[in-house]
Amino acid sequence: MTQFGIGQPVRRVEDRRFITGHGRYVDDIARPRQAHAVFVRSPHAHAALRRIDTAAAVRARGVVAVLTGADLAADGLGPIPCVSGVAGAVLPLRPAMVADRVRHVGDTVAMVIADSAAAARDAADLVAVDYQPLQGVVETAHALDPGRPLVWDEAKGNLCFAWEVGDEAAVAAAAAQARHKVALTLVNNRVVVSSMEPRGALGEYDPGEDTHTLWSSTQGSHFIRNLLAEHVLRVPENRIRVVTPDVGGGFGMKLFLYPEHALVLWAAKRIGRPVKWLPDRSDSFVTDTQGRDNLTTLTLSLDENLKFLGLKVELLANMGAYLSNFAPEIPTFSGAVMHSGVYAIPAIHVSVKGLFTNTVPVDAYRGAGRPEAAYALERLVSFAARQLGVAPDELRRRNLVAAAAMPYATPLGLVYDSGDFGRNLDQALRTADAGGLPARRAAARARGCYRGLGHAVYIEQSGFPPDEFAELRFDPSGTLTILMGSQSSGQGHQTAYAQLASEKLGLDLDKIRVQQGDSAAIAFGRGTGGSRSIPVGGAALMHAAEKLIDKGKRVAAHLLEAAAADIAFADGAFAIAGTDRRVTVDAVARAAFNPAQLPPDVEPGFAESGHFTPPAPTFPNGVHVCEVEIDPETGVVRIERYLVVDDFGVVINPLLLAGQVNGGIAQGVGQAMLERTVFDPESGQLLSGTFSDYALPRADDLPPLEFAYNVVPCRTNPLGVKGAGEAGAIGSPPALINAIVDALGEFGIDHIDMPATPEAVWHAIRAATSRQPV
Repeated sequence: MTQFGIGQPVRRVEDRRFITGHGRYVDDIARPRQAHAVFVRSPHAHAALRRIDTAAAVRARGVVAVLTGADLAADGLGPIPCVSGVAGAVLPLRPAMVADRVRHVGDTVAMVIADSAAAARDAADLVAVDYQPLQGVVETAHALDPGRPLVWDEAKGNLCFAWEVGDEAAVAAAAAQARHKVALTLVNNRVVVSSMEPRGALGEYDPGEDTHTLWSSTQGSHFIRNLLAEHVLRVPENRIRVVTPDVGGGFGMKLFLYPEHALVLWAAKRIGRPVKWLPDRSDSFVTDTQGRDNLTTLTLSLDENLKFLGLKVELLANMGAYLSNFAPEIPTFSGAVMHSGVYAIPAIHVSVKGLFTNTVPVDAYRGAGRPEAAYALERLVSFAARQLGVAPDELRRRNLVAAAAMPYATPLGLVYDSGDFGRNLDQALRTADAGGLPARRAAARARGCYRGLGHAVYIEQSGFPPDEFAELRFDPSGTLTILMGSQSSGQGHQTAYAQLASEKLGLDLDKIRVQQGDSAAIAFGRGTGGSRSIPVGGAALMHAAEKLIDKGKRVAAHLLEAAAADIAFADGAFAIAGTDRRVTVDAVARAAFNPAQLPPDVEPGFAESGHFTPPAPTFPNGVHVCEVEIDPETGVVRIERYLVVDDFGVVINPLLLAGQVNGGIAQGVGQAMLERTVFDPESGQLLSGTFSDYALPRADDLPPLEFAYNVVPCRTNPLGVKGAGEAGAIGSPPALINAIVDALGEFGIDHIDMPATPEAVWHAIRAATSRQPV
């Protein structure tokens, strides 16, 4: 282990430029002769476009062009694709700008381009659109009801797909022999992603080279380039360059190809000037993909000893009006297969119906299906414990997969390679002083409040295939540049990747530079999603470093006049084994650029690349414990204590890890307690379309977060790490709701849906007390 290597709490090296104002985001980029775009969005959830009159807007001062869906279609641009692998899904074509029919509030009907953003905004108000409003459907629970308006004619009954996994017959047999059966229907509420930095895009066309360049806030330049080239612009990939500068948060939402990416490139070529678009928050609320929005019914079968026998899951997943790039995969391959959780359940069957509504499209949001599965299962287990009169931790312990059972094959096709779930649970509840809850509950009652303790034991899949790419390039001065195909959006990649290189090559961090985000400079990349960057990208980096060391041994052997087989590498130096004759890695790098210092069979230069394809996902897991106090007069929930015990395998940087967990917990708490996305069922209007109506978590919504971890190394990647970027958002919603329900148990309340806002809690208490005898 080096001073800056694996396991060291190195402070983020990228933070210096961020806190001194030297970060460079899309908003900071300007091109010569740049024009500005504003989009005219539909105010209707469902309407036919009868006529668009752009004449007044075209005449407005500073306007360069006003473009419509008809112009787009005439130029032959392809649709925004869904690249889902769900068989049988209805895949309607999604144009970047509609020409005939809008399907959600915020659908794009015109593009106004002007010399300034202000001029474009003013001119956009002059575009007159004649709409014929149509009936729409926005509610997940009723979109499949007979007679509801169709979002797409080809999707009968608004059904996008029907998908299943598991053994339905085995679940039915388990139910038939069960002593107990417990059923629960719950909502996983829709969330607006709300990254700190909104999306944005700047397109430029070079007629001399016939090339397009897109600057955008994304989670992966290569993925965006590939979709643009193959599906939209239909040009070779080397004709498109995508550059992702610093990114202020993504959470899955910035992974995808959006209409605006295609439109700024198309418009730039059409008008002969770069075109830049930056949204305001109101625009983001109705154009960014949103998350979650599931309705789930679960039925758990148990024997006389309260051992789980079978689990039936029926899930409705709202896709929105259009299919975003991965939308059908989120509730299916990503989420549904995790309904086994940490439990030994012999038989499971999950059926998923994806449905269309006249709402903003839904796709991956931090955790991408795994939080939905964990929430459903962990609420079900706590609900079942209450129904059956057993402590929730006891019911869990009776059914946990034992550490000795690893590797464990679930009934849904996954194999957990490692984990000690019982150890995490015991440590978390001991640390939380669960035994002291009765005294704290009594003290709260004396103050007129209600105290509750909840926990959740989660597991998720992350760091899954396919491969990732890394390239290590030494320059003649002996310093190293790391080129990575993943993309940081605030996680601290620059620090983590430099730590891995420091560990392997023995370099100080000030000799290492990390580059990401430019498809013209980096040969290949899958982008960042599913917590893959370190388990997959980091493994690729280490593979490239091993190849560099192998080459370095040959160069060092020549310099030291020894055989390559006698050269060993450690602590940043090559040495003849058993002697003190050595040469540092940076000296070898300098020599590698001098043909006179190289053996005849070694080419000049010192650079190598590496790929790594994981054979299976990693399975981070842990236990969240939350203690709350509720004021029954206001419904306000106060989180008094929050702690988590996680297993992320080998830890690269404890500081970065804690930051990821803390941020994830805050997002999960936001969904569980605050964030309420409301579409009017009649008009389809987004009623919570600003931060005045949509609440995000603030610092005073959370106590100091207590974080600990157990190291159980992963067996499916060479680093032994498990993905950590999403785990906090997976365990926190069920832990918080379980705590709230525990506090409300005295009122006879056994479930409350997310978000448990003060209003929702107050109404639940009032409804429960009105049913109680006087």
